[in-house]
Amino acid sequence: MFGLSELAVILVVVIVVLAVRKGPALARSAGKSARILKAERNADADAGADAGADAPRVVQGEVIPPDGPPRGAGPGA
Repeated sequence: MFGLSELAVILVVVIVVLAVRKGPALARSAGKSARILKAERNADADAGADAGADAPRVVQGEVIPPDGPPRGAGPGA
């Protein structure tokens, strides 16, 4: 029968053969995934930076939207 060392050598050979066949496809898939994650991270960072500019301001407990005071609210209202 086979000993532990022979089984280890056979396992290493099988892994090398599979890596040679599937290696380029796996590397290509990993590269695509990395590009997608990087693009999503950059989009999320840009959205976070833009959200701070559009955030409403709070003045004396009232929320004033970034486009100005609400209708009907003025100096005499």
